[in-house]
Amino acid sequence: MNRVLLILAIPVLSSCLLAQESPTTPRVARVRIIQGPKVELAKEHLTIIRWTTNNPGGSPVHYGVVHYGTDPNTLTETARSPIRLNPDHALTVFRVRLDNLKARTTYYFKVDSMQASGGGDGVTSPLRHFRTR
Repeated sequence: MNRVLLILAIPVLSSCLLAQESPTTPRVARVRIIQGPKVELAKEHLTIIRWTTNNPGGSPVHYGVVHYGTDPNTLTETARSPIRLNPDHALTVFRVRLDNLKARTTYYFKVDSMQASGGGDGVTSPLRHFRTR
């Protein structure tokens, strides 16, 4: 089993605390989107997309990834947001913020997730859309 050691020194009353080791969670055979993706917030120039999967396992750091654009056939933009997996939780909630959007514009998107190493988790959502204000 691969393990990642994260050491964080925090001065506290002239002493240091060491953060706990972050274990690698065993990878699941199949990652599934349990809920979403859905628009959690839509404003003039930003939107937050949220979805839930079973815990993908693997590296402790994962990224939620949103591929988006104004043409449903060409999703030219990508946004991603890091998340730290909790090995004790069966589900993982991803939230990704899309910035610098055009007002009153329809955007199309798909979501997926990936490990810190860049390897995908093997699940992609169907095409969805939203409109900025």
